[in-house]
Formats: sequence, C-alpha cells, structure tokens
Amino acid sequence: MITDHNRYVCCPTTASVEPGPARSPRVGLVVAIGAISTGAILVRWSAAPAAVAAFYRVLFTTLPLAVVAIWRYRDAFGAIHRRDAIGAALAGLALAIHFASWFESLAWTSVAASVTLVQSQPLFVALGSWLFLRERLTRPIIGGILLAVGGVVVISVGDLLGGSVGSNPALGNALALIGALAAAGYVLAGRSLRQRVPLIPYVVVVYTVAAAGLLVIALLDGAPLLGYPTREWLLFAGLAVGPGLLGHTVINWALGHLNSSLVSVSLLGEPVGAAILAAVLLDEQPALATIVGGGIVLAGIVLTARGATG
Repeated sequence: MITDHNRYVCCPTTASVEPGPARSPRVGLVVAIGAISTGAILVRWSAAPAAVAAFYRVLFTTLPLAVVAIWRYRDAFGAIHRRDAIGAALAGLALAIHFASWFESLAWTSVAASVTLVQSQPLFVALGSWLFLRERLTRPIIGGILLAVGGVVVISVGDLLGGSVGSNPALGNALALIGALAAAGYVLAGRSLRQRVPLIPYVVVVYTVAAAGLLVIALLDGAPLLGYPTREWLLFAGLAVGPGLLGHTVINWALGHLNSSLVSVSLLGEPVGAAILAAVLLDEQPALATIVGGGIVLAGIVLTARGATG
C-alpha cells in the first residue's frame, strides 16, 4: 500500500512513527552510500583483526547514539512493545552475523565470489518484502534488482578471472551466502520496525546487540581488544563516524520512508563508490569489468528508483 510521500507501509492500519521527513530520504540514501563506501578503504588501512575492527566500528557508533537516546528518548525505550524489542534484537544479531560471516568468507574463497554472493541480498529482500511486508513488486523494481545484481556479477567475474579461488571455496561461498541472508534479514526487520519505533532508540538496541555479538566472536577468536597504536584507534573512530553514523544510521532512517527493495538495491552502489575511492587513495585503477559493471549497477538503481515511485 502506498501513502503520502510514496511511503510503503506493511498494512493499512499501521501508521509511521515519524512525520514526513524535512530532508529527502533519497538524498540521505546517496549520502549514506558514499559514507559506507569508505569502509573498505579504512579497513584496508587497518592492521587490526577483522573481528576487532568490526566490533569497535559498531561500539563507537553506538556510544554517541546512546547518549542522545538517554538525553532525548529515555521514555521512548519504555514505550517499545516487547515484540518490537525482540525484533530489534534479532536485527542486531543479523547484523553481527552479516559482518562475521562475510569477513570470514574472505579467508576461504575469492573476493569476487564472496562479494557476488553477499551482494545478492536484494533478491532475498525483494522476496521477503513481498512475502512478509506486503510490498508490491512491480516489473521495473524486479528488473532493476536483477540488472543491478548482474552488474555486481560483471565486476566480480572480472576480478575472478585474475584472482585465486581460495583454499576452501565451498565453505567460503556458503559463509558469504549466510552473510547475504543475514543482511536481508537486517534490512527487512528495519523496514518493518521503523514504522513503529523511533530511529535513535531502534538503532541503539540494534547496534548494542550487534556489538555484543561481535565482541563474543572476537573473544572466541582470541583476538586482542587493547594495545593498538593511536592510528588504529583513529581508524576505528573513522569506521564509526563514516560507515556507521553517516552510513547505516542514515539507511535506518531512510527505511522509515522508502521501499525496502529500493534501499537494499541502492547498497549495491557501495562497490562502485569503493572502487572510485580505491583509485584515488590507494592507486588501484579499476579494470574494464569494474567500469562496465559499475555502470550496470547504477542503471539498475535508477530503474528500481523509478519503479518504486511508479
């Protein structure tokens, strides 16, 4: 069902918890994708274990939001329905599983195969939004999703032709697929809950649970949590401010105003932005397949955006 501002709601009787946005959700989505695109660069510069970097990224994102939540939204936490609190906690676990499984997959399979599978999450989101959230899937939306995923495949296959297949591709590919499913669950949960739960209380619950999950993973891996140089702490902070606060938090805000399939497929712009930043900051010139595939991804995003408003 479509209401004002082309916002999709899960049922006729469910009202959004927030009024119409003062800023365009689509502009916010563009900013968020740009911020998320910096994540790969910051991780490449970091020498810390992946689980530790992921933990501090989520932890440092949560702390300032928790302060704001206590200051302005203290009563909102008590107003959260028990079912919604459980849903937000599950979304946090899904986010932790996404990070953990995807990072681990890179140790066993090629980057190309891992990225292709983990970026297949828009397909799961589209199916889940149709099955559980009653969102209408038009032909342009379906075509845009398939086109964008096809662009990611072009980028990944081009990388695969010049790279290694990994030491255990079956395990790595399975882990990447789990990461895609977890990411889809995270997006779908956000789309449903953000109709009823304010942004700041929602993300504080989600990020706190995700940080706790990543902390457990880091401890089980035996990775040290302290003793890193100042440069590493600055990179952890950069991951929190960029991909965390300006990235995923803005995406969670956009989920309160935009179709979840549009938000999900827009995340495919991340490899395009990351490739541009890598060329400028790391002197990694994109291959022809990256340029062609990136253009296809952008075309798919545009098609999906038009379908979501049609």
